[in-house]
Amino acid sequence: MTGLSLHDGGVPHDALMDSVYRRQRHFYDVTRRYYLLGRDRLIEDLAPPRGGSVLEVGCGTGRNLILAREAHPQADYYGFDISNEMLEQARLSARRAGLGGDLTFAQGDAADFDPAGAFGVPQFDRVFMSYTISMIPVWEDAIAHAATLVAPGGRLHIVDFGQQERLPRVFRAGLHRWLAAFHVSPRAELEMHLNDIAAWHGARLRFERLHRGYAWYAVLDFARD
Repeated sequence: MTGLSLHDGGVPHDALMDSVYRRQRHFYDVTRRYYLLGRDRLIEDLAPPRGGSVLEVGCGTGRNLILAREAHPQADYYGFDISNEMLEQARLSARRAGLGGDLTFAQGDAADFDPAGAFGVPQFDRVFMSYTISMIPVWEDAIAHAATLVAPGGRLHIVDFGQQERLPRVFRAGLHRWLAAFHVSPRAELEMHLNDIAAWHGARLRFERLHRGYAWYAVLDFARD
């Protein structure tokens, strides 16, 4: 995904996401709480070090960063998204939570975002991606780039839709049809790709199937230099 890359129908991905979320951003968090499972598990597991830094790739409404900051106030928090509509909502939500000065946001592309230019921070102790890769056309590039943003000794956390492998077939088929209507594609090759990323960086992969495979949760632990 790049700001100029084309999604289905030849629409630039940033424009597509703005059109999808222009209205949805106002009620996104209320509806998604019921089926974006595993997000709170990820937030609890972050546990950044005191004085550390946390980056969310595809921060959306800012919901995850707000909860992470409340759960782990000892770190600095940053987030970026390709959708300016979502970033507007994220900044508004942060102000309403009394965290307007504690969370830093920027617009950017998951495949080539430059945090040093946007935030003055080149790498982070924790990087996480929550239900983003299923919406990114070049999701492999986004994960590969996110891995380069993890500081030595840090972790990359990912949660997203799985393949519902232990759920009824009719449920799985119906869910995938419904998700496709919102430009969401669960990535069946996620674990294989993460194994490749882990091998390349000398990292350790932990991979879990939550809720009978409804969601997949992965953590990459990076070695210290």
